[in-house]
Amino acid sequence: MINVLFVCHGNICRSPMAEFVFRDMVKKRGLGDAFHIASAATSTEEIGNPVHHGTRNKLKQYGIGVDGKYAIQLSKKDYEKYDYLIGMDQRNIINMKRILNSDPQNKIFRFLDITNSPRDIADPWYTGDFDRTYDDVVEGCEALLKHIEENKKENIK
Repeated sequence: MINVLFVCHGNICRSPMAEFVFRDMVKKRGLGDAFHIASAATSTEEIGNPVHHGTRNKLKQYGIGVDGKYAIQLSKKDYEKYDYLIGMDQRNIINMKRILNSDPQNKIFRFLDITNSPRDIADPWYTGDFDRTYDDVVEGCEALLKHIEENKKENIK
C-alpha cells in the first residue's frame, strides 16, 4: 500500500482537490486498491468544514464527488503513516516541517516540484481561479503517479 497525503493551508480547496483527483486517477487505472490517499491542513482555521464550493463545483464537472470530506489538521503521527507528504506551496512546506519537526526520510515535497515546471499551486481561496488550480492539480497528479510507478513498482499491484 502506498500512502499519500496532500496538504494545504485549510484543507478545503487545493489539498482535497488533489486528494480526489488523484483517487479518481488511480481508480480509473485499476490501481485504487494499491493506494491510501488523504488530505490535511497546516492550520486549524477550517477544521471540520466541508470542501469549498469552488472545489466541489469544479470536480463535479468531471464526475468527481467529495461527499463526506471535512477539513482535518496535519499531525506529527502522519509522518510515519504516509510515504508522501505533499504541500501545495512553499509556505505549506515550511508549516509541514514545523508540525512534523523534520523530514529525515525526505517524504515532504512541494507538489509541482516533480513536474517539468516547478512552482506553487496558487490558492483559489484568494485567486478565485479554480480552473487554473484544477489544471495544476491534474499536472501534479499525473507526474506523481508516473514517479510512483517508476520508483515503487513492487508496491503497485
